[in-house]
Amino acid sequence: MQIQVRCGCGEGGGPAACPEWAVVEVQGVLQPQPCFSGRIQGLHIGRLCSTSSAPSSKGGYTFTVGYHELAGSKVTLKKPLLVLRKKKNDKGNPGELGQGGQAAAAAEVELEVIGIIRHKILFKDRPKALISKPVPKEKKAMPEAATPSTVPPAS
Repeated sequence: MQIQVRCGCGEGGGPAACPEWAVVEVQGVLQPQPCFSGRIQGLHIGRLCSTSSAPSSKGGYTFTVGYHELAGSKVTLKKPLLVLRKKKNDKGNPGELGQGGQAAAAAEVELEVIGIIRHKILFKDRPKALISKPVPKEKKAMPEAATPSTVPPAS
Protein backbone atom coordinates (compact mmCIF):
# COMPACT_ATOMS: atom_id res chain seq x y z
CA MET A 1 0.00 0.00 0.00
CA GLN A 2 1.40 3.34 -1.00
CA ILE A 3 0.73 6.41 1.15
CA GLN A 4 1.18 9.78 -0.49
CA VAL A 5 2.43 12.78 1.46
CA ARG A 6 1.13 16.11 0.18
CA CYS A 7 2.36 19.53 1.22
CA GLY A 8 -0.08 22.35 0.52
CA CYS A 9 1.97 24.95 2.40
CA GLY A 10 2.93 27.71 0.02
CA GLU A 11 1.90 25.66 -3.08
CA GLY A 12 5.20 24.41 -4.43
CA GLY A 13 7.33 25.94 -1.72
CA GLY A 14 7.85 22.51 -0.19
CA PRO A 15 8.23 21.76 3.53
CA ALA A 16 10.35 24.91 3.99
CA ALA A 17 7.17 27.01 3.58
CA CYS A 18 5.22 25.06 6.23
CA PRO A 19 4.40 26.66 9.59
CA GLU A 20 7.05 26.21 12.30
CA TRP A 21 6.01 24.15 15.30
CA ALA A 22 8.02 23.35 18.42
CA VAL A 23 8.05 20.54 20.96
CA VAL A 24 7.97 21.39 24.67
CA GLU A 25 9.84 18.74 26.66
CA VAL A 26 9.58 18.64 30.45
CA GLN A 27 11.13 16.18 32.88
CA GLY A 28 8.36 14.66 34.93
CA VAL A 29 4.61 14.41 34.61
CA LEU A 30 1.93 17.07 34.20
CA GLN A 31 -1.23 15.76 35.85
CA PRO A 32 -4.57 17.51 35.37
CA GLN A 33 -7.06 17.56 38.21
CA PRO A 34 -9.41 14.55 38.34
CA CYS A 35 -12.43 16.71 37.43
CA PHE A 36 -11.14 16.97 33.82
CA SER A 37 -11.38 13.15 33.48
CA GLY A 38 -9.01 12.85 30.53
CA ARG A 39 -10.42 15.80 28.53
CA ILE A 40 -7.26 17.89 28.19
CA GLN A 41 -7.90 19.37 24.73
CA GLY A 42 -7.97 23.15 25.08
CA LEU A 43 -6.90 22.94 28.74
CA HIS A 44 -4.82 25.90 29.95
CA ILE A 45 -1.66 24.36 31.42
CA GLY A 46 0.55 27.35 32.09
CA ARG A 47 2.36 30.35 30.62
CA LEU A 48 5.35 29.96 28.25
CA CYS A 49 7.50 33.09 27.87
CA SER A 50 10.73 33.89 26.04
CA THR A 51 13.35 35.59 28.22
CA SER A 52 15.31 36.97 25.27
CA SER A 53 14.25 39.87 23.05
CA ALA A 54 14.29 37.75 19.87
CA PRO A 55 12.26 34.52 20.23
CA SER A 56 13.98 32.96 17.19
CA SER A 57 17.40 33.06 18.85
CA LYS A 58 18.71 30.39 21.21
CA GLY A 59 17.58 32.37 24.22
CA GLY A 60 16.00 31.13 27.38
CA TYR A 61 12.38 30.35 28.14
CA THR A 62 10.29 30.21 31.29
CA PHE A 63 7.26 27.98 31.78
CA THR A 64 5.00 28.81 34.71
CA VAL A 65 2.65 26.06 35.84
CA GLY A 66 0.65 26.94 38.95
CA TYR A 67 3.14 27.93 41.66
CA HIS A 68 6.13 26.43 39.83
CA GLU A 69 8.47 28.09 37.34
CA LEU A 70 10.72 26.11 35.01
CA ALA A 71 13.72 27.53 33.14
CA GLY A 72 14.58 26.07 29.75
CA SER A 73 16.36 26.64 26.47
CA LYS A 74 15.74 26.15 22.76
CA VAL A 75 17.50 23.13 21.21
CA THR A 76 17.78 22.37 17.48
CA LEU A 77 16.74 18.82 16.55
CA LYS A 78 19.22 16.68 14.60
CA LYS A 79 16.46 15.60 12.19
CA PRO A 80 13.32 17.69 11.64
CA LEU A 81 9.90 16.13 12.22
CA LEU A 82 6.74 16.58 10.16
CA VAL A 83 3.28 17.13 11.63
CA LEU A 84 0.81 15.20 9.46
CA ARG A 85 -2.96 14.98 9.11
CA LYS A 86 -4.49 11.77 7.75
CA LYS A 87 -7.05 12.09 4.94
CA LYS A 88 -9.02 9.33 3.25
CA ASN A 89 -9.84 9.81 -0.42
CA ASP A 90 -12.53 7.46 -1.73
CA LYS A 91 -11.52 6.56 -5.27
CA GLY A 92 -12.98 3.79 -7.30
CA ASN A 93 -16.35 2.71 -8.60
CA PRO A 94 -18.70 1.32 -5.95
CA GLY A 95 -20.19 -1.00 -8.58
CA GLU A 96 -16.86 -2.76 -9.22
CA LEU A 97 -16.23 -6.04 -7.49
CA GLY A 98 -12.82 -6.73 -6.07
CA GLN A 99 -11.28 -9.93 -4.78
CA GLY A 100 -13.68 -12.26 -3.02
CA GLY A 101 -16.73 -10.59 -4.55
CA GLN A 102 -16.62 -7.56 -2.22
CA ALA A 103 -17.08 -4.01 -3.42
CA ALA A 104 -13.74 -2.40 -4.21
CA ALA A 105 -14.15 0.90 -2.45
CA ALA A 106 -10.46 1.66 -2.65
CA ALA A 107 -10.03 4.18 0.13
CA GLU A 108 -6.65 5.73 -0.54
CA VAL A 109 -4.89 7.24 2.42
CA GLU A 110 -3.16 10.56 1.95
CA LEU A 111 -1.09 12.42 4.53
CA GLU A 112 -1.14 16.21 4.49
CA VAL A 113 1.79 18.16 5.97
CA ILE A 114 0.47 20.82 8.35
CA GLY A 115 3.72 21.76 10.11
CA ILE A 116 7.39 21.08 10.58
CA ILE A 117 9.28 20.79 13.88
CA ARG A 118 12.93 21.88 13.82
CA HIS A 119 13.36 22.90 17.48
CA LYS A 120 12.36 21.79 20.93
CA ILE A 121 12.17 23.83 24.12
CA LEU A 122 13.84 21.72 26.79
CA PHE A 123 13.12 22.15 30.50
CA LYS A 124 15.59 19.81 32.20
CA ASP A 125 16.04 21.38 35.65
CA ARG A 126 13.86 21.14 38.72
CA PRO A 127 11.15 23.80 39.01
CA LYS A 128 11.57 26.83 41.22
CA ALA A 129 8.77 27.33 43.74
CA LEU A 130 7.01 30.68 43.46
CA ILE A 131 6.19 31.70 47.01
CA SER A 132 4.87 35.17 47.66
CA LYS A 133 5.52 36.82 51.00
CA PRO A 134 2.54 38.40 52.77
CA VAL A 135 2.59 42.17 52.84
CA PRO A 136 3.70 43.32 56.33
CA LYS A 137 1.05 45.30 58.15
CA GLU A 138 2.11 48.66 59.51
CA LYS A 139 1.05 49.61 63.02
CA LYS A 140 -0.81 52.87 63.13
CA ALA A 141 0.58 55.31 65.69
CA MET A 142 -1.99 57.20 67.68
CA PRO A 143 -1.58 61.01 67.72
CA GLU A 144 -0.22 62.40 71.01
CA ALA A 145 -3.31 64.56 71.67
CA ALA A 146 -5.53 61.52 71.63
CA THR A 147 -3.48 59.51 74.12
CA PRO A 148 -4.78 59.64 77.68
CA SER A 149 -2.38 61.25 80.08
CA THR A 150 -1.61 59.60 83.38
CA VAL A 151 -0.15 62.69 85.00
CA PRO A 152 -2.70 65.16 86.44
CA PRO A 153 -2.31 68.80 85.35
CA ALA A 154 -0.49 71.11 87.79
CA SER A 155 -2.64 73.61 89.65
